[in-house]
Amino acid sequence: MKVILLKDVKGLGKLGEIKNVADGYARNFLIKNKLALEATESNIKYVKSQLDALQKKNERKFENAKELKEVIESLNVVIKAKAGESGKLFGSITSEDIALALKEQHNLEIDKKIIETEPIKLVGEYIVDVRLGMNVIAKLKVKIESDCP
Repeated sequence: MKVILLKDVKGLGKLGEIKNVADGYARNFLIKNKLALEATESNIKYVKSQLDALQKKNERKFENAKELKEVIESLNVVIKAKAGESGKLFGSITSEDIALALKEQHNLEIDKKIIETEPIKLVGEYIVDVRLGMNVIAKLKVKIESDCP
């Protein structure tokens, strides 16, 4: 039986591919678990239109991520924290602190989960990765300053 895969199936194929499989495998596993549809002409047209829509949506997401990357890379975030004379912070600066600073200083809401950094424990300038999805990674400049006189 010929089927159109609706999802990637390990050992069989990827989304949108048309495969020839055993009737029992198709009916009892692939179609039952909504991993595939029978490859009729109408189903092929339907899946093709869905794939085209998905591709356009992904292209828009990619363009939006690239635009946001440009915005983020043009920004500088300054965070003031208590530090000793040697420049070591009392505590550390985390991705949550960076996300809050972005919101306060530039009115840009970024989820703390997409900001990738180890806790910052020293005063200085850092480059932090912001994963925007669609394999787009922005580099954000973060400056940690001591607020002690």
